[in-house]
Amino acid sequence: MPVSQITKNRISRAVSGNRLGFRTKASELFRAPRGLSRETVRLISERKKEPSWMLEARLSALQVFYEKPLPAWGGDLSGIDFNAIYYYVKPAESGAQRWEDVPPHIKETFEKIGIPEAERKYLAGVGSQFESEVVYHSLQKELQKQGVIFLGMDDALREYPEIVRTYFGTLVPSSDNKFAALNTAVWSGGSFIYVPPGVNIALPLQAYFRINRQSMGQFERTLIIADEDSSVHYVEGCSAPQYTVDSLHSAVVEIFVKKRAKVQYTTIQNWSDNVYNLVTKRATADQDARMTWLDCNLGSKLTMKYPSIILRGRNARGEIQSLAVAGANQHQDAGGKIIHVAPDTSATIVSRSISRNGGRTSYRGLVRIGKSARNATVRVVCDALILDPSSRSDTYPTMIVNDASANVAHEAAVAKMSEEALQYVRSRGFTEQHAASLIVNGFAEPIIKQLPMEYAVELRRLLELEMTGSVG
Repeated sequence: MPVSQITKNRISRAVSGNRLGFRTKASELFRAPRGLSRETVRLISERKKEPSWMLEARLSALQVFYEKPLPAWGGDLSGIDFNAIYYYVKPAESGAQRWEDVPPHIKETFEKIGIPEAERKYLAGVGSQFESEVVYHSLQKELQKQGVIFLGMDDALREYPEIVRTYFGTLVPSSDNKFAALNTAVWSGGSFIYVPPGVNIALPLQAYFRINRQSMGQFERTLIIADEDSSVHYVEGCSAPQYTVDSLHSAVVEIFVKKRAKVQYTTIQNWSDNVYNLVTKRATADQDARMTWLDCNLGSKLTMKYPSIILRGRNARGEIQSLAVAGANQHQDAGGKIIHVAPDTSATIVSRSISRNGGRTSYRGLVRIGKSARNATVRVVCDALILDPSSRSDTYPTMIVNDASANVAHEAAVAKMSEEALQYVRSRGFTEQHAASLIVNGFAEPIIKQLPMEYAVELRRLLELEMTGSVG
């Protein structure tokens, strides 16, 4: 079969599976009781046979979670019932390195979204998490020989405990916010990546996170360390089936970009609209380093996510590019944060959002330029497309500039899909639905074109499906 046809089939399965919210009948090896307590936290740590310092970190974070109130800004969080959630579900023996060793019911789920095929053709490594555990992990042998480490976070804690202890929680401490505290208390799964000095990984590493059970909480923890003069592109995908009861996804990502290293972290999420997606992502960039967040947010009931970069080395560069799409009963509250600490640093934040069928999008951003950040440059661009009168878009930018040599620019624009634009495209022979999809894809194209080809094709198709029924 030609590669183009294989690609088409993979994308078709991935898109239709996410859109329809398929469910897998999955057996379980273990499930903690519903609700959050010290006993639950101890149980998670004991099941994982963790060192005592991690249990202490978990219990300390739990206390922080209890003490911190829910954020009073952003989206409506009042519907979360923390005592109705399953905080740990072990679906199968974790850590398989051969596809043949993955349990059939989990293999079926990942085959529907094309992960084995993607691994063979487009990826340098793959990690797949089902509920609370990473169930499959692989890395090209050539990268292993070069010293690259790509493991599930639980395996990394067992095999490289001192590295994990050195970096864990140093960028996102449990005191940072209520959901960072929750993640630290009950985290399970996620990815650990270490790229040695001078190693450049040409193909992406990918992780896929799947919530399958009703009332499930998923709390992966990801730690990436790119040593000097190295580079890596990490791609994560997320999905969940539709249930009548809400689920919670609350991840933490910490990334350390050393001197002259480059990291790109790409997210393509398509959660069902009963998932609260509340994520803390933060990176540091040292001298001459470059950090890029590329964030594509579809689905979920509420997303609150603001990838952050601390430019702490001279001539460090940061970039945050985000696309958010909100439909009926959805709120995408997303954006980014850039902190300039060192001189001669530069940053760009580009946010594009699409609201339809009464959905709401919000850009929430922070730019902070410290007194020591001489000659800092930053540009912020916020563009919103509103498809109907019942939809909404808001912008909440904050800029704190403490050095007069800074060069700061901010621009924002809001557009509505006009009858004139639709009529113009329809006059070229397209239906109204197709015309609207073309306009939306054109608006999103500056973000989409930065994705690797396979992912760009998939995201365009997802946007077309999102537009179904949005016009007329």
